[in-house]
This record gives sequence, structure tokens and C-alpha cells, in this order.
Amino acid sequence: MYRDHNCGELNIKNVNEEVMLAGWVQRIRNLGEIEFVDLRDEKGITQLVISSDLKEIMDDVTPESVISIKGLVKERSNKNPKMPTGDIEVIVSKLEILGKCKSTLPFEINSEKIDIANVREDLRLQYRYLDLRNEGIHNNILLRSKIMKSVRKYMDELGFVEIQTPILANSSPEGARDYLVPSRLHAGKFYALPQAPQQFKQLLMVSGFDKYYQIAPCFRDEDPRADRAPGEFYQLDLEMAFATQEDVFNVIEQVLPKVYKEHTNWSVDEGPFIRIPYKEAMEKYGIDKPDLRNPLIIKDATELFTNTEFNAFKGKTIKVIIVPKGAEQGRKFFDDMTEFAVNEAGAKGLAWVKIDEENNLTGGIAKFVTDEIKTEIGAKAGDSIFFIADELSKAQKIAGLVRIELGKRLDLLEKNVYKFCWIVDFPMYEYNEDEDKIDFCHNPFSMPQGGLEALNTKDPLDILAYQYDLVCNGYEVSSGAVRNHDPETMVKAFEIAGYTEDDVKSKFGALYTAFQYGTPPHAGCAPGLDRMVMLIADSDNIREVIAFPKNKKARDVMMNAPSVVTEEQLRDVHISVTEKEDEE
Repeated sequence: MYRDHNCGELNIKNVNEEVMLAGWVQRIRNLGEIEFVDLRDEKGITQLVISSDLKEIMDDVTPESVISIKGLVKERSNKNPKMPTGDIEVIVSKLEILGKCKSTLPFEINSEKIDIANVREDLRLQYRYLDLRNEGIHNNILLRSKIMKSVRKYMDELGFVEIQTPILANSSPEGARDYLVPSRLHAGKFYALPQAPQQFKQLLMVSGFDKYYQIAPCFRDEDPRADRAPGEFYQLDLEMAFATQEDVFNVIEQVLPKVYKEHTNWSVDEGPFIRIPYKEAMEKYGIDKPDLRNPLIIKDATELFTNTEFNAFKGKTIKVIIVPKGAEQGRKFFDDMTEFAVNEAGAKGLAWVKIDEENNLTGGIAKFVTDEIKTEIGAKAGDSIFFIADELSKAQKIAGLVRIELGKRLDLLEKNVYKFCWIVDFPMYEYNEDEDKIDFCHNPFSMPQGGLEALNTKDPLDILAYQYDLVCNGYEVSSGAVRNHDPETMVKAFEIAGYTEDDVKSKFGALYTAFQYGTPPHAGCAPGLDRMVMLIADSDNIREVIAFPKNKKARDVMMNAPSVVTEEQLRDVHISVTEKEDEE
């Protein structure tokens, strides 16, 4: 036995007890005759006092070495109220080195000398096992474990059954590129890692299971972002038989607030969450994942500028954002926002005006903004107004990005709160300009509102779907839908997107066939576990809540993946490499 206590539990009640501790050496302070060592394990830190009798062993001890000690607990003369163990220290009588550390570390660990955020991320990922020793990120991984336990607890309480679905699956068009796995036994054929357990969980509903869930790994060959891990991620995948959209909302509105509240002291929205139709979200927020902590709202002023003499506005959609008390800002603020709109948001420019305390318009394009326009959009003395002019979709997008940036720069976001909303009534289809065709807008397995009749009689671009996203603080944290469980409706829905019935039978053969044998209406969704942890940990980088993430180029720099394999391995799976990446 290396220890009988952890490094975070000893206190004044343990004085005069002989104890054994083991952990990492966080800091050594050499005072000549004695040395003080801060010994760290996952539970905390204890100060050790080491006499000159152990000097020969201590000469080989470096920071981050692993040691085991035996000693007597004594009351400290210089107590540290900031430490749970700050009332005591351990006088060491026996010391053993269990694992020696190199004298030079790639970066400081748990040290006041370092701001880990300024360490090159690839270096941290290369030595991730060291990076994970740092308190902040270590606690993130522990938090992740606790959140997963909470999720399972609340899902079990609601009668859901945890079922694992296959990892080696079939390729299907679900919005991202598949990761393909060549088959050794079936030459020229491939498995695909599942982008989501979508078809399997629907088949479970056909199989008679009432409520399914799992914390499911998903694999998508997508470009990385700060809020999206490349390659793989985890989600709370759930599906319910005989369920409507309301049933799914009811489950999520019970589970997620409980999980958040259990692991944060921030304010958490209670269900029912606000519901915002997709079209309204784009109009008011310029994005389908609005951060409701930001009080700014986008308004449409197109009709008010019908007869404008300002050439940049003629024939354009005009969006405005009113910033209360925004007139207090100096010219540099407006110039910086214009620079952001052009360089970051893709705008051709950003027009603006101020309203002074006498209610007069000044600056920017003041001469083109009438008192009538000011009144109609609801601007008041002391406000500033930003104007975005472009074709509709671009104007919405640019205004959405400007709104977000204004919220950040002016510190308008409500603090220490999680604000949820459902985005509902997504379009079933969208127009793909590059390929001049109709595509699915969201999830191809969704039920159109109006069912088969809507598919047969409406313009596809006017059809809404029973699809929904859950948004928290500006992040999409869940996506789901009522499923299209009727074979005839399913074939018609895919036909509009350019697939034949034979395509449906080929690509979704299991679903198509299963639906012929009595399928209950069903619905579900899949909250993202990684994003949930990221939000609860108050992190803005998803890689900070994943134990071993890929880097920004989707590489694992610690394990050197992806990597070259041998010719023999390639022959086994009937693969020939015709193009190789240049060595970096």
C-alpha cells in the first residue's frame, strides 16, 4: 500500500497520527536543513516537511516526480487558510520515489509562473497527459464524469432504457462526410462510423422499445471549430415511441435544467423554454442560435427607406440595431465596429448615427435618417443606430454577427445565467445554388408539417418540418425532430430532394423495409454532451473539456494520428494509396 489518506483530507483532527501519502511533487522549497514539499494528488495538496536525513533521496526528486511518504501529522505554525489542509503539515520519516520526472518540463504545471492559455495549444496536446495534471482542465474532465452520471440518473428516472448501437455501420447522407472503414472480408466494401445513431434508434422504436437513450459517440469528418470537436463527439441520444414534439420538449425541459443546476451556481432557465420559430429567429437575431443574454434586437427598416436618396440603401434589405445609450461611445468605437463588419462579417460597410440628448441625429448617415424613421424604429435620445444593407439572407447574417459583437464589446450580456430557447418550424428544404437543386435543410428523416399532402401540394421551399434545435447562451446544444415514419411520405420527401425510391431502398433499406411492418410515430433529439460540459465549465473552447482531443487540423499530435500504415495492412483491406500528404 502506497497511501492510506489522500492529499486533500488531512486536518487538525489528524494531528499526531502517522499517515501514508502518495502523489506528485508540485513544489520544493529548500531551506537548507529542511525542505518543504507540496505534495499533490487529485484530491488536494498537503505540505511535507523533510529533514536533512532524507537529503540523499531528495536530491533525486524533481517537481512532478511521484513519491510515497510516511510521516507524522503536526499542526502548522504558519497556517494557510486558503488550503483545506492548511492547518497541518506532515513530518516525513520515510520517502520513496515511485516515478521520477525529467528536470525540464515542456511547460509549467500547476504553477503560478504560467498562464496556461498562453502555452501553444499543440504543445499542450502533444503532452496532454501533463496538461491534464493542471487543476483547471483536470477538474473539467472530472466535471464531465459527474455530468454523465447525472444525465444517466435523470434519464433512468424517466423510464428510458440505455441501449448501445453499432459503431461499424453503413454510410448515409446525414449532412457531413463519413469516416470510412475498409472491410478485409468483403473486398471493395466499406463500413462507415456513424454520424449519429439515427437509423438504429428509429429501428429500436420499430422493435417495440418505448424510450431509448445512450451517451453515444458520433463521427463526422468536419472542419474543427472552437465549439465543435473534429472527428468525434458525444451526445445524449434519445428517442421515444408514440411521441410528439411536445413529449420530447417535456423530457428535455425536465432533464437539462436539473443537470445544469446540479453542477453550477449560475441561474438556470426552467421549462417550458421560450419557443422561437426559425423565421422569427433570423429576423430578430440574424442567426438560428440566438444568445438571449444579449438584449439587442434586429429590426427591419426596408420599407422606411423606399424613397431614400442614399445610394447604398437603394433596392436593399435594411436591418437596424438600436443600442440604448450607444451615443456615449466615441468615434473610434464606431470605426472599429465598421472594420469588424467589413473584415469579419462580410459587409460592404456599416452605417450608423447617434441621437444626442436634444434628440438630434449626428454623425454617420444622419442626413439620410428622418425623424419619422427614428420614431418608427423606436430610437430614443442617447441611443445609437447601426444600419446593414444587403440582399435579405446576407443582411440577416451580417446583422446577426454585428449584434453579437456589439453585445461583447459593450458588455451587454446578462451574467451568470443559462438562457434556453427552442428554435422550431425549420424549413423542410432549402435551395442549393451551387447545384441548382432542392436539398434537405435539416434532418432528412423529419416529418413535414402537413404530411404527405403538404409534399404533394406545396412549394417545397414553403414546407415546414417538425424539426427543432435547443439553444443555450448562443450555442446549439441539441437538435431533433419528429420522424417521418410513413414509407410513402418518406419516399416522396426524398424524391423532392432528388432521390428515387430505389435510392431510398438502397441507402436506407433497413428503415424503408422496417416501416412496412407497423411503425409507431416517434420523435427524439440529441443534446451534445461536449457542449453541455463546455457551457457548465464556463469554457469557450470545447477541447478544454475533452480528455484527448484532436487539434485544429484534426490531428492527434500526441498519438500521431492519422498516420501512415504498412503496405501489408493496406493489402489486407484491399486498399491502394495513390496520393500521399506532404510531410510537414
